[in-house]
Amino acid sequence: MDFELSDRAKEYQERLLAFMDEKIYPAEAVYAEQMAESGDPNFHPPILEELKAEARKRGLWNLFHPHKNEEWGSPGLSNLDYAPLAEITGRSPHLAPEAINCNAPDTGNMEVLELFGTEEHKEKYLKPLLAGEMASAFCMTEPAVASSDATNVELRMEADGDEYVLNGRKWFASNALHANCKVLIVMGKTDPSAETHRQQSMMVVPIDTPGVTVVRGLPVFGYQDREGHAEIIFDNVRVPKTALLAGEGDGFMISQARLGPGRIHHAMRSIGMAERALDLMIDRAASRTTFGQPVIMRSNIQDWIAEARIEIEATRLLVFKTAWLMDTVGNQKARTEIAAIKVKAPNMALEVIDRAIQVHGGGGVTDDFPLASFWAHQRTLRIADGPDEVHKRTLARMEMLRREAERAARG
Repeated sequence: MDFELSDRAKEYQERLLAFMDEKIYPAEAVYAEQMAESGDPNFHPPILEELKAEARKRGLWNLFHPHKNEEWGSPGLSNLDYAPLAEITGRSPHLAPEAINCNAPDTGNMEVLELFGTEEHKEKYLKPLLAGEMASAFCMTEPAVASSDATNVELRMEADGDEYVLNGRKWFASNALHANCKVLIVMGKTDPSAETHRQQSMMVVPIDTPGVTVVRGLPVFGYQDREGHAEIIFDNVRVPKTALLAGEGDGFMISQARLGPGRIHHAMRSIGMAERALDLMIDRAASRTTFGQPVIMRSNIQDWIAEARIEIEATRLLVFKTAWLMDTVGNQKARTEIAAIKVKAPNMALEVIDRAIQVHGGGGVTDDFPLASFWAHQRTLRIADGPDEVHKRTLARMEMLRREAERAARG
């Protein structure tokens, strides 16, 4: 197990760090100004398109995609090579991931369309997504059921001749309020009488289909994120049977295939957020004096700095191990580590960010610094893509099965 970055990864790391220093960080103030001037929380600021064009020109495009493709601009990096790059983008989460076309939920939706979509789906949706010309949303979570168990989904998908008719309500459909969102990937029930994990299907639904109503964008800790977390009603929405992804009853399987890579990408970006929070904590503590002494000289502050470095490094190693396993033995055999990092990374980042906020004093809870937004984002990740408790349950069950097998082997 060798976690030394490949020469290729090092090259992309240098190029991406230069892009961050030269373009992304200076654009943060421009982004904030354009958003404020628009008065629209879902405004698509021109600076983003400028950054996307620059990133593509620099060959920093679709870095998440595992297959090399000149048309898509994808270099075909492994999970292990991509990990330090995703981490870097986490330092500026509102700008960097989308600037290089590596933002959620589009990355997961692109993977779903590539693996399970028809040729029509790929032509109409996958190619524009890979080109950064379109945005998409993923509709699984529902307000009326505990969506931590994906088999609970109630939205009905009833066959009617050559069509399916969709009825139900979704929420936290991230990206659905993005100015460029054109398509939804929707999970619902096609056969409630089937075996539990074969009741669900997924379909491609254009957002402008009659009967699709975006009710509102849900605020998260008071933030109305630009891409939105939408509540959506599906009222007798008719789609052709060709909208089906994979086959009828394959929805749960598709959801599991989609969420594994998404979870590790979130973990990678969480480390980047923690790294920036640590830098801000150190800089703030060095620039402030209390009771005749620089804040950074206080022993408890130095403890926080040291503990942050230890936790960041430990989490990074777990992410690297997980990425390496995904590359070498596949996502299914890496499920223990995927569950572990989904719990570990956001909780680690929350601790570092919280202490950085404390060091910043009152300023830390304002929007003058990115820390409050970072904290809200990371706290949300303890629920998104499955709450901590579900992943801990998965880990515990696998550990119990491991121990049971060991006892059986000893007789």
